Amino acid sequence: MWDQQFEELLRSYLPFLAADETLDDDTNLRDLGLDSLGTVELLAALEARYDVRFMDEALSLETFATPGVLWAAMASMFQPA
Repeated sequence: MWDQQFEELLRSYLPFLAADETLDDDTNLRDLGLDSLGTVELLAALEARYDVRFMDEALSLETFATPGVLWAAMASMFQPA
């Protein structure tokens, strides 16, 4: 499971997610209002917050489809190559 900072940051880009609504691994982020501009802004915010760099293969709609997939992509960046 992801950390609190990740969830707080992600929630700030989901205008259709109520504050008391649970964010699950398989929640569709597009359904909650994450659009293309929000995706780019979220990408930049995640890179800055976690000091990671998304490689080209991670820059896809699938990576930003759900919180679980996005966190897994980020977690793989924390592992030494």
